[in-house]
This record gives sequence, C-alpha cells and structure tokens, in this order.
Amino acid sequence: MKPSQFTFLAAASLISFTVIGGCSTPGVSSNQTAAPQISTQEPSSGANQTASLKTSPKSSTQPVVFVDNGIAIRGADPVAYFEQGGFVQGVSEYSYEWDGATWHFASADNRDLFISNPEQYAPQYGGYCAWAVSQGYTAPVDPTAWKIVDGKLYLNYNQNVQRRWQRDIPGNIAKANQNWPGVLNN
Repeated sequence: MKPSQFTFLAAASLISFTVIGGCSTPGVSSNQTAAPQISTQEPSSGANQTASLKTSPKSSTQPVVFVDNGIAIRGADPVAYFEQGGFVQGVSEYSYEWDGATWHFASADNRDLFISNPEQYAPQYGGYCAWAVSQGYTAPVDPTAWKIVDGKLYLNYNQNVQRRWQRDIPGNIAKANQNWPGVLNN
C-alpha cells in the first residue's frame, strides 16, 4: 500500500488518556488538557488499516476531508481550538454538514460561528495530518495533536509526529501547501 493510501480506524481499545504539554514556538498555540491519545506509533507506508471515509464531491479518488465514521476530526469541535484554546469533544446534538462531512460542536454558539465562516475554523489540509501532507501523503489525525499557526488550525497523526512537524513548522507548512490537494490523487 502506498503512503498516500494510508488510513486507519482507531479502535476504542487503542485510546488512552494522557496530559499533553504546551509548545514554546512563538506564534503557535497549543493545548494542555487531558484527552484521548490515539497512538504513539508513526504512520507507515506498510500499514494495512482502513478508515471509514466519506468521499467529498470535490474528489473521486480520496475524500477531501478526513472523516471517521462520517465525522470530521474524530468529533472534535474545530471552533473550540480557537475560542476555548484547546481540544473539546463536540456532540451530535450540535452538528453541521459541510464539505462532505459531519462536524460536531460543543455548543450551538460554536456551531453557528463555524457556519458563518467554515474556512476560518476548519483544519488545514482537510483535517489530514499536516506532517504527512508535507511529506507527500495523507494520514489520519489525533485531535489532541494540534497547533494554531497564523490563525490556522493544523492537526497531526499523534504527539510524536507533531514533535517532528514542530522542528520546522514554516518549512513543513510551505511543503504541505505545495502538496495540497494533489496528495489526494496519489
């Protein structure tokens, strides 16, 4: 299986809780809250795991938005990263269909903010791992591995991959911007 085809479905048995540390990179926000940790292993090109993905009308080969069981960013509230300063699990009671996925929010206010300007709050690269996209492929994300850089939300596969991405955030963003959305067709 090619790296660009790597996807996975996190089994509930893989989820554990951990406290996530902050980042000292200037201009970058981060979380410091207890939240589910999906995996400590990095994505590999030899993985043979698949996720439940919904294809967006924009792409016939791979979905534009990473979804797990039809839910974007594993149900995390994308607005909460900006408004509450961290990962907050959304609920189905406050959901919105956008860009081929169902987005969950922690409150009606957050949902309404998203509806008014989804591009402002949606993660970059369709919610796929920012490091993977910078390397020319796609991978799923752990919503607790996040950063806001210059007003944009970036997610990573896990905390280990995020540390690698943080070594050169501007360079990795530049590479990912060049690769996106072409990596969806790999």
